Amino acid sequence: MKVLKRIFLSIAFLIMVFCIMILVCALNPNLTSRLANAVNGAEAGGNPVLPENGVSVGQVDLKFPGNTGGTGINTGWIRDQGNGGYVTPGTPPEAPPETVNGRTGYEPVTEELEQILEEEADNLSGIIATGDLGEGLSFDAALYPYYAMLEPNLQQLYRQIYANAQKLNTSFTPAVEASINQVKTVFEAVYNDHPELFWLETDYSCKYLGNGKCVELILKYNNTIDYFDQAKANFDSQAEVILSGARGQSSVFEQEKYVHDALMEMVEYDENSDMNQSAYSALVLGRSVCAGYARSFQYLMQQLGIPCYYCTGTSGEDHAWNIIKLDQTYYNVDVTWDDTDPATYDYFNKSDQEFANTHVRTSLSVYLPACGVNVAGNAGEVSSGIRELINESPQQPLNWVSRGKPNLTPEALAAEQLAAENLKKAGITEDQVLHNIGEYYKDCLERLKEVGTGDQQFINVIPESLWSTVERSYSSGDYWKGYVEAALKELKVENFAVQLQAQRLGGGYYRLYHTVVTY
Repeated sequence: MKVLKRIFLSIAFLIMVFCIMILVCALNPNLTSRLANAVNGAEAGGNPVLPENGVSVGQVDLKFPGNTGGTGINTGWIRDQGNGGYVTPGTPPEAPPETVNGRTGYEPVTEELEQILEEEADNLSGIIATGDLGEGLSFDAALYPYYAMLEPNLQQLYRQIYANAQKLNTSFTPAVEASINQVKTVFEAVYNDHPELFWLETDYSCKYLGNGKCVELILKYNNTIDYFDQAKANFDSQAEVILSGARGQSSVFEQEKYVHDALMEMVEYDENSDMNQSAYSALVLGRSVCAGYARSFQYLMQQLGIPCYYCTGTSGEDHAWNIIKLDQTYYNVDVTWDDTDPATYDYFNKSDQEFANTHVRTSLSVYLPACGVNVAGNAGEVSSGIRELINESPQQPLNWVSRGKPNLTPEALAAEQLAAENLKKAGITEDQVLHNIGEYYKDCLERLKEVGTGDQQFINVIPESLWSTVERSYSSGDYWKGYVEAALKELKVENFAVQLQAQRLGGGYYRLYHTVVTY
């Protein structure tokens, strides 16, 4: 009897608690919504529900109708790149090399998250608009690879973020359904593709529902928006200073090298520099960290029509550098690490294999093309353009089809102090060195006019920085218009053959032997 009484009292107590809960929920709709969100969140993956006004920097990627909860990466585009894909090194670097230690400073994209209730979102919909949708915008995959990485629906959000950033709009509702993780992917894609948005900060805010759906996106801008027109004019003007000189160069490689060298001359590394994640800090203020160097290099290359990407990762610390496409091959370039005293080309046009011990890609950059493998998929170690195909013996002619690996020694690469001695051995002075392809063509024409027709030889000397351009000229046939046509006309002959041989002099110079036959 006592047992039955206890059971009856327990049931009555539970019924009373249940009725009280119903009464409380009826009087407090906010609590009802909060409980519903908690249930939805648990069903979607068990993620914790934040306080109504809470802030989180963690990752939440819940599912909701119409959303698979995925990252939104276009795996088909990655598969179709055709060069094998980037392979992450097995052992990441613990710290930068001693010579460049501390020359990092990249700040990854971060978000500030705030979960709100359904009724708050309903109120927002009447206040916050979508802003500029970016309709009609298109982005070439060759120049904007992060856009190409995205699935079509997220490309629409990319265009919306880009267009609103251009208009300096701060708050808008996403035009497509996207989880907070997907929004972060898209924001990072926009940021990485567009260094011209120098006023856009690396962090943003997002309000989202308990199911993970982003309902409001808030962009943040740096101080340049306070004097935007003047800042834009300053940015364009400083960029043009470098671009005007680069346009006068004779090849894509020479343009790249000119910009690389100009940035090293213009910019000073300063971890405390203002707005140092932007290209503005480097081009206008002249002081930046790796992010500013890399975004400036990217912007200038884009303006020259040369595919160049912002690559982020780690070198023991968060770091940023570039990937550039020359001919059919991609290379790594780290202007920041070359800008030492003295300046070097130690991190200029390198393969992934050469970068493996010092640079490891992270985040979206792992989807960028592999470096040191051409787009036809031909694997192999690819060295910097200024060091390829130097034959040790001038008696052995160069092969313009196969690209061999040079047998370089550290002493030969570091022997700048021997430049004067080597020039003396070559029988010339510094002012006789041919510093660009135009001077080379002109000198070849003059030499041919001097030696005359028949079986002849002549010699000239070039710096190592010009070698890749000369090599490319012969492999592409550009040398024919460069000097051969004029030589045939001057010598009054119709036929021409040349065998070019190269000898390393050290100190940064190469002697070129030309054996020519004209008749």
